Amino acid sequence: MICVSLGRTRHSSIMEEHRALASKGAELVELRVDYMRKKPDIGLLLKERPTPVVVTCRRRSDRGRWFGTEEQRLSILREAIIAGAEYVDLEDDIAKSIRRYGKTKRIVSYHNFEETPIELYDIHRRLSQCDPDVIKIVTMANSPGDNVRMLEMVSAAQVPTVGFCMGELGTISRILCGRAGSPFTYASFSREREMAPGQLSYAEVRNLYRFNKITKDTKVFGVIGDPIAQSKSPLIHNAAFRKLGIDAVYLPLRVPADGLLASLKEYDSLGISGYSVTIPHKEAVLQFCDSLDAETDEIGAANTLYKSDGEWKATNTDASAAMEAIQSGMLKAGGSHELVGRKVLILGAGGVARAIGYALQNDGATVTITNRSRDRGKALAAELKCQFASWENRGAESCEILINCTSVGMHPNLNETPFEPNWLSDSTLVFDTVYNPEQTLLLKHARERGCPTVGGIEMFVRQAGRQFELFTGESPPLDYMTETLRRAMSAARMVVAPESEKTEDDESESDD
Repeated sequence: MICVSLGRTRHSSIMEEHRALASKGAELVELRVDYMRKKPDIGLLLKERPTPVVVTCRRRSDRGRWFGTEEQRLSILREAIIAGAEYVDLEDDIAKSIRRYGKTKRIVSYHNFEETPIELYDIHRRLSQCDPDVIKIVTMANSPGDNVRMLEMVSAAQVPTVGFCMGELGTISRILCGRAGSPFTYASFSREREMAPGQLSYAEVRNLYRFNKITKDTKVFGVIGDPIAQSKSPLIHNAAFRKLGIDAVYLPLRVPADGLLASLKEYDSLGISGYSVTIPHKEAVLQFCDSLDAETDEIGAANTLYKSDGEWKATNTDASAAMEAIQSGMLKAGGSHELVGRKVLILGAGGVARAIGYALQNDGATVTITNRSRDRGKALAAELKCQFASWENRGAESCEILINCTSVGMHPNLNETPFEPNWLSDSTLVFDTVYNPEQTLLLKHARERGCPTVGGIEMFVRQAGRQFELFTGESPPLDYMTETLRRAMSAARMVVAPESEKTEDDESESDD
């Protein structure tokens, strides 16, 4: 079950949003009455409520917004119990001072916004002595391993326990806590209204990750990287699982570079079946795998880890996906897809550049590498046994195919390009591996010059499709994955409402 947190300054707003959530299938709503500008009218909020509720009034010392005295706060919680709220949230230090009454269930909670303490089990034992119906322990994740410890604690609990970690590192525990035995997780009304660090929206938890359908039999996959919030991999993989009726979930997993191997070993206890790998882990991840195919060994970088016969295997789907995208672009431009002897300039020297450069060399292209970091660019050129050009002189390099493997132009830096338009020849095929946005400034300039172009979505979906096949053994619904990605990116561009559409309530909350 998903508990959706609502925090508004007006009674009318919170009641209206409560009704809206009920119409979208919400089963439990947390009323954060500490957000209200005036003393909350509990009777009004609970009268004809469309779903069961948790009444919470969080003091400022616990990162809440309660403005009154502690006596007034406790009085509001007691009022909610007398009025028959389904749940009240009581911090562990006040739980014993508020008596049980009627059918209202008691959530005894502990929050730590700084860390996930080592003594989680001791904290749980302390809360279990406060007459709880549900124990809630929410802490800040400072490492991926904090999620593992939290979920292990939830699994071992004898009292129903809501337990997960906050922050971007804590996403995996927010989604998998139900599988560990948590009676519910928490979500926000929308991404713009998160009430705790890293909180996901109700739509994401319910529709993207399908929290209510996750069981102990659900297979878990994810994308590891740092940063990871911008990744669209969860969107298209989860859409493909849903389309084909596969019992699996795919999660964004932020893993800092200095903790990669330790984190993957800890995640093994969660039974994760496969990973997509993005920056900065594509090379270092080879140290974790048990085996890798010959091409990946040659490339020296992997973008996929998958379990087979109990072993972790590494492969690289970037190379084949890029070649298919490039050759498709060449054919659409009315030419041959033959790459032998073609002059190619690659911008960048990371894992994607390495994979594409390797594949191009194998197909007989003449490759030149250029990179902002001269040393790294020269090192990759030496490995691939190809030419190197300094970043400052990249515009002087003539080429038939230009490939951007840098992050320049990626959202949110939409007004940047790694290659000036006057450097482009109108016959050059321009391929940008950046997929968000789909139409980068580089591609816009290229089309204005009359150049044939290939967008990053083509490569992105193809490499994800091959991963999907390795993960599930099923053929990927590529058209559906592409459609889902384009629709989501188009919707994202339309999210910001004009100033004139702001409500009075929105104006007042912005001043809090």
